[in-house]
Amino acid sequence: MQGPGEHVKINIGPSHPAMHGTLRVIAETDGETIINADPEIGYLHRGVEKLGEHLTFHQFIPITDRLNYCSAIANNIAYEMAVEKLMGIEVPEKAQLIRVIMKELARISDHIVCVGILGVDLGAFTPFFYLFIQREEIYEIFEWYNGARLTNTFGRIGGVEADLPEDFFERWDELKPNLFKAIDETDKLLTHNRIWMDRTIGTTAFSPEDALNWGFTGPCLRACGVKRDLRKDEPYLLYDKFEFDVPVGKHGDVFDRYMVRMIEMHESIKIIDQALKLYKEMPKDAPLMANVPKILKAPEGEVYHAIESPNGELGFYIKGDGSDKPYRIKIRPPCYMVYQAFPELVKGEMIADLIACLSSLNIIAGELDR
Repeated sequence: MQGPGEHVKINIGPSHPAMHGTLRVIAETDGETIINADPEIGYLHRGVEKLGEHLTFHQFIPITDRLNYCSAIANNIAYEMAVEKLMGIEVPEKAQLIRVIMKELARISDHIVCVGILGVDLGAFTPFFYLFIQREEIYEIFEWYNGARLTNTFGRIGGVEADLPEDFFERWDELKPNLFKAIDETDKLLTHNRIWMDRTIGTTAFSPEDALNWGFTGPCLRACGVKRDLRKDEPYLLYDKFEFDVPVGKHGDVFDRYMVRMIEMHESIKIIDQALKLYKEMPKDAPLMANVPKILKAPEGEVYHAIESPNGELGFYIKGDGSDKPYRIKIRPPCYMVYQAFPELVKGEMIADLIACLSSLNIIAGELDR
């Protein structure tokens, strides 16, 4: 029994449902108030970066699927672009458009996971069904294109393996209104719901200065009011050709993290529409792959390349030594930078708010632990 002035340590996870079987937090509490929270990581560590030193550049692509497995395509593209930068490979424009289309679909599916699970963790189960039906449709498109739903091994170093199917436009025209409807229904159910607002507004708020100091990127940084998006600030692929907005919040709380992702799903739909319009203007026989040898041997040197993944800046550092395997691979996962601030975020909050905070950060253990 807790005496006056005594603090109690509570073990949360890794078996707790909200901790996804891979995260553990040792929370020091005073009653229901969190005094300190010590996150323990590594339950899903597989030595991914070390594995990369023993695989050829091509063989490492499937390993990147296992980072953020909610949007594997973004991982694939980030790695492939880093290798292409090291090798000096120019990817054909048509392949870049296909990458944009698939990567934005992956962003939508990733945000669906975050928003849907955030609702479940806070007791709002219905939006989960609205959103996850559409996530399933996106996975059907992934499977239709390259035969895999979750771990896609999308693309190749130098381009993509196949053109879009001829009836892709018809399938997108069927999916798009359903996506809009699911997002709007979720918005109606949650955004102005009194219980939802009470649980999320002001919960684990974070200042822009603190977010930058901790290395936040992506939706969690933009929720704090910092308008930073690599697609705009350091354009890659063909993002400088597209018009889209970068939503930002004001308070960096759970509510703003939720709203940023909700708006970003709309913006991703806009990007896909524009990319498909440019794709239609491309010749049917336009190349999909650069002239890349089957056995890649990287020059001596090192590169870093990052993309705006669904969770933020996902970067790959690669060092080549002239062989067909990278001498060194280092991954900069956005989840790691966000999760290191977790004790600071939840300090002074209630135990139930710890769960809300974790879900709104969208910590993906495969990317966190590597």
